Amino acid sequence: MIDFEFLLGDYTEIESWILNGRVDFGFVRLPTTAELETVFLEQDRLLVVIPHDHPLSNCEKFPINGLLTSPFMLLEKGAKTEISEIFERHQIAPHVNFTTWDDYAIMSMVENGLGISILPELILQRIPHKIIAKELELPAFRNIGVAMREQKSLSLASKKFLEYLSYRNRE
Repeated sequence: MIDFEFLLGDYTEIESWILNGRVDFGFVRLPTTAELETVFLEQDRLLVVIPHDHPLSNCEKFPINGLLTSPFMLLEKGAKTEISEIFERHQIAPHVNFTTWDDYAIMSMVENGLGISILPELILQRIPHKIIAKELELPAFRNIGVAMREQKSLSLASKKFLEYLSYRNRE
């Protein structure tokens, strides 16, 4: 007799929902704001996605400078993401000609040869799109965790759900 409500938001929205009590906990990128308690879940690789006919489709690992040779589709909404941080870390400025929060729109555009992108590996599992995913020559990751205000003050149902997540990650 427990109702679950799932909300989809970007990292800053989720953090805000947790802090103002709208949700009990949320899946976020780590590290997050210091006011929240977190539990690390897993590390997710960030992969370059390219169309099948891309000139670098046969390379083993995608060169960082290869991000400069095609139009870039940026997965971002509001706050800066891991992908923008890759650009800053390597001091590159790809030609971003499309920004969206819809990963499936990006995959479709890449499949149709409109550009390239970087997406999390978890998003790329079991996709229907005909695209190629390549690891960057300098691998990039995002750390995913669960954030909450105080773990000890969570409802019994929320605590059980978090126990299940810990159990699932050990498998």
